[in-house]
Amino acid sequence: MIAIQLIVLLVCIFIGARMSGIGLGVMGMIGLLIFLFAFGMQPADPPIEVMLIIMSVVTAAAALQAAGGMDYLVQVAGNLLRSNPKQITFLGPLVTYAFVLFAGTAHISYSIMPIIAEVTIKNKIRPERAMSMSVIAAYMAITASPVSAASAALLTVLAASGIKLTDILMVCIPATLIGVFVGVLFVWKRGKELSEDPEFQERMKDPEFAKNLETEQKATTTLAPGAIKSVVIFAVAVISVVMLSSFPQLLPSFGNVEGFSPGFAVNDAGNVMMPSMIMIIMLAATGVIVLLANTTAAAVTKASLFSSAGQATIAVFGVVWMSNTFMNNNFDTIQQTLGNVVSSYPWTFAIGLFILSMLLYSQASAAKALMPLGLSLGLPPAYLIGIFASCNGHFFIPGYPTLLTAIQFDRTGTTRIGKYVLNHSFMLPGIVTTVASVVAGLILQKLIL
Repeated sequence: MIAIQLIVLLVCIFIGARMSGIGLGVMGMIGLLIFLFAFGMQPADPPIEVMLIIMSVVTAAAALQAAGGMDYLVQVAGNLLRSNPKQITFLGPLVTYAFVLFAGTAHISYSIMPIIAEVTIKNKIRPERAMSMSVIAAYMAITASPVSAASAALLTVLAASGIKLTDILMVCIPATLIGVFVGVLFVWKRGKELSEDPEFQERMKDPEFAKNLETEQKATTTLAPGAIKSVVIFAVAVISVVMLSSFPQLLPSFGNVEGFSPGFAVNDAGNVMMPSMIMIIMLAATGVIVLLANTTAAAVTKASLFSSAGQATIAVFGVVWMSNTFMNNNFDTIQQTLGNVVSSYPWTFAIGLFILSMLLYSQASAAKALMPLGLSLGLPPAYLIGIFASCNGHFFIPGYPTLLTAIQFDRTGTTRIGKYVLNHSFMLPGIVTTVASVVAGLILQKLIL
């Protein structure tokens, strides 16, 4: 019976991934209906906390975008990259990592990619090197950002074990940075130089292509009046989240208040829980940006990032609810089957996270679906933090938007999907970076936590 249920789960995930957008969410709900009525399975609790954190954080990022803050950040990135063109293979991924770490969303990389492509082409550096690693660096930054949905998902799973957001950041930021550095070294001289690439030289025989290639794709953007203000407000919100997580004694406490009762936002001890505080701070930051940074609430809802928040929320809602229902109702069988393997070879759980994220195209969904199982199988919370970077399997099947966008911006054609689909430009850099990040994370979690 469990085999049939697993097939239903995987088929829904596969079809949902092919549909993209809200596909995973709606197919997750179809799978959940099948579990309920065909197999009589009791539904698990929906991932309410993660959904609300996604909505609040990405809404704040959408406010940043609406106020022109994203344009300002991209302008800063462009100036840095153009002033150091010979180091683009190193700086491109590093700048992308830093911006995604700050914003908590990989969508900011869409604006940085054309700059990276332009600088590499103008300086006759093979674009594939910087472009491929910039995409991978964006993924890695998601599992290290204090305001990403993925970090929030892990926090909601491990908070009951005494883990704080700062515990996750102290391991994941240096671990993923080490992974990115290793990945950059791997691609530093990868592939032929443009002057030696036969496919590129063949393209250059077309005068129109050669002329277009030499034309800079540099767009001039006039900054909105509230751009810098919005960046400052967003930065204060991010710092506030980190500070309150580092010093939980600063959080409001209601344990001594007469008539106190615990609830969604307040634990049994009367303390406001950090996931709820993240929601409050980020939505409050959205309000302050609207009030002080020359934008409107309507403009926020029209920002492209706001649309992505809806898609991500529905995706997590459906697929995680379906997956958790499957896990909860088959826990004894799963524990008997996987318990000994995971106990003897804990690293196999990292492979499971990688495969699930590869199918779900979501670090947050993979973490929320599998990390509770890791705890149940006896893996220490610190170990789960150490392998968190293994949730970055997006690159394996070349269908994620940031990956496809990078291919489109490389006018030389060096960044591409291969003849056999999986032999694409991101495969080896992604595997090398992920393995290096996980190894570094496992070492750091022993030293720090």
